[in-house]
Amino acid sequence: MHRQHHILTAVLVIGGATAAASTAVAQDYPAKAIRIVTSPAGGGNDFVARLVAQGITGPLGQPVVIDNRPTPVIGETVARTAPDGYTLLVAGSSFMIGHLIQQQSFDPVRDFAPISLAGTAPNVVLVHPSLPVKSVRELITLAKARPGELNYASSGTGSTQYLSAELFKSMAGITVVNVAYGGGGPGLIALISGEVQLIFSPSSTAAPIVKSGKARALAVTSLKPSALAPGLPTVSETGLPGYEVISVDAVWAPAKTPAAIINRLSQEIAKAINRPDIRQRYFDAGVDVVGSTPEALAGTLQSEIAKWGKVIKSTNARPQ
Repeated sequence: MHRQHHILTAVLVIGGATAAASTAVAQDYPAKAIRIVTSPAGGGNDFVARLVAQGITGPLGQPVVIDNRPTPVIGETVARTAPDGYTLLVAGSSFMIGHLIQQQSFDPVRDFAPISLAGTAPNVVLVHPSLPVKSVRELITLAKARPGELNYASSGTGSTQYLSAELFKSMAGITVVNVAYGGGGPGLIALISGEVQLIFSPSSTAAPIVKSGKARALAVTSLKPSALAPGLPTVSETGLPGYEVISVDAVWAPAKTPAAIINRLSQEIAKAINRPDIRQRYFDAGVDVVGSTPEALAGTLQSEIAKWGKVIKSTNARPQ
């Protein structure tokens, strides 16, 4: 009995010491500049990273600098750094599911600690104006009547555009042919010129094309209507119940970063990006601000892996 009492006492002492140490770490953090590693300047990840950096620099009392690297290496770069809260990662959907498509030196679940889901953005289903459809249901009906005759543009096999279309095809039971281009821009040009009939385009780039009459918007891919695509119904409510595709931008730290630091960063990021001025800049760029808890981001990661894992396996998707 005495031995059990001593063991319990030891456990409580160790636990209390660990909690105290964790609190001390959070109180002393940060003591120097923080680095955010992200994709090349000018892209969506870089945009989010800079707004996060702008928002948390003041509250944390230290400079937050952006380190732009080629997208394929940003995850590996951060996974190799010390888990001390001074090197963070801002990355999107491809970071979450890239290991399902090709071999990587890191695993997003094993090697990273989630901090905050910073923002989300839906796609818009666009068709060429010559296509005689004005809704998702009509598009599905036409595709079933003309199997293999319609084409969609993507940034390549394994890209988010590709996966969005393949999920759509699988749920609708239709055959539409993928035509790969060297990026989203060339794909939109192909749609405008009539080379392809369909594309899943980010809402920010879809809006001006639809306004010009060069494409017709059928629906938004979020589960609920989005202020980023006002007036558009969702794919889910107009033909494919449960269909949802959103691009995400999130903040991560190396695995084993102290929980106290993770929670501090999560709280500061959520407060910062929900400031009215930063929210508006997000919205103008076609991104919905979130600012989640670490647990919510972990859940998003797991659900994205589960959903896209099925699509990737069924299509044998490989990068191009």
